[in-house]
Amino acid sequence: MPRRSFRRLWTSSALSNTADGVVVVGLPLLAVALTRSPFLVALVSAAATLPWLLLSLHAGALADRHDRRRMMIAAAWTRAGVLAALAAAAWLDALSLPVLLAGALLLGAAEVFADTSAQSMVPMTVPRERLTDATGKLVAAQTVGNNFLGAPAAGVLAATGAAVTLGAPALLYALSGLAVLGMRGRFRVENPSTRSLRYDIAEGLRHLWNHRVLRSLAVFAGVLNFANDAYFAVFVLWIVGEGSRVGLTSAGYGVLAALLAAGAVAGSLLAERLARRAGQVRTLITVNLVNALLLLVPVLAPTAAAIAVTAVLLGATNAVSNTILVSLRQRLVPEALMGRVHATMRLIGMGSRPLGAAAGGALGAAAGLPAVFYAAAALCVLTVLLVSRSVTARSVTAAEAEAEAAPAGSLRTAGGTARSSADGTGSAGTAGGDVRAGTPPAAR
Repeated sequence: MPRRSFRRLWTSSALSNTADGVVVVGLPLLAVALTRSPFLVALVSAAATLPWLLLSLHAGALADRHDRRRMMIAAAWTRAGVLAALAAAAWLDALSLPVLLAGALLLGAAEVFADTSAQSMVPMTVPRERLTDATGKLVAAQTVGNNFLGAPAAGVLAATGAAVTLGAPALLYALSGLAVLGMRGRFRVENPSTRSLRYDIAEGLRHLWNHRVLRSLAVFAGVLNFANDAYFAVFVLWIVGEGSRVGLTSAGYGVLAALLAAGAVAGSLLAERLARRAGQVRTLITVNLVNALLLLVPVLAPTAAAIAVTAVLLGATNAVSNTILVSLRQRLVPEALMGRVHATMRLIGMGSRPLGAAAGGALGAAAGLPAVFYAAAALCVLTVLLVSRSVTARSVTAAEAEAEAAPAGSLRTAGGTARSSADGTGSAGTAGGDVRAGTPPAAR
């Protein structure tokens, strides 16, 4: 039964991520048809991501109180309903920019609940020893759906009209909800909290802060996201156009993104094997050091061939890092706190991205593009080396043992002692949040 539940979760993820790919590319294309203002077009993307800053902590707390499967279904069908309404407005020639902005905001809000619930359900569908393998398969489905299917499909659908562009992902979201509907098993925390929502959110924040390994992983994700977004915010200026250093065309940049995604698929499928042979922590540290050094290749060898090979390797190392980080979080977080800790770490990962992009743009304007690339690579190397001092094989093993052995009604922190849980809930594991995705800018 658990294996069948995971297959349904994987199917739902594949469908919803394909829909995500269509929406992420399709909404800005529709906005461009409604306005030529760069600020207003950017508002559409901002509206879709704003809910992560406003709702992620609340979504995590609710996922620790209610049936996560039902939350995921409700979120999927909410997205389907919003897109169906937008498609109807387009069909009736009533689609305006304010309507599109409102739709993007609602889609983003539903995504917060959908993602938080889905990530928190993974440890409930597979045995602990299969978490890395299961996570790798989900990362592969995410990469293929977003980059190989959804994004290209959006360009084709946009040519057929707004109603079709909005209607197609609505159908995919509806089907993803149906896939989850057939899951069987327990998808709600035993003895959920009856405290106030504010107390539950604070408890999740305290647990993350007091857990040395999880806190280090959160900082790790946030800083690396900051550096990578600074890097990729200006990367296109370095390689695309006649005045660039490399001189790729727009089509060539699209091929580069596809190569990076192909590497990500391969890395996500190899992550479990690499972690089993070399160990999770050693693999995590190694691939991120390699990834940081790869960021220097476009500066030191600014040729299309060298950058193409680098794109594949970046995608692979990103995906391996992604898979291992998520599976580590699944093992280290108590089930009663799964949604809250995942949402908090996602907030840190998402929140650092716009700051990094702004910093990259400012540094590039003041000191030139190479300064951004060197600074980003150096920051990544320094972060990996510092985190490797607190995230070790020994500390992770100890934290895993505590998380697995913690009795119901207690919460443990790595390297600490059991303490009574104020809400009397039990404990077990969670899925991680934003880790590196397969396309620039990297997400964690």
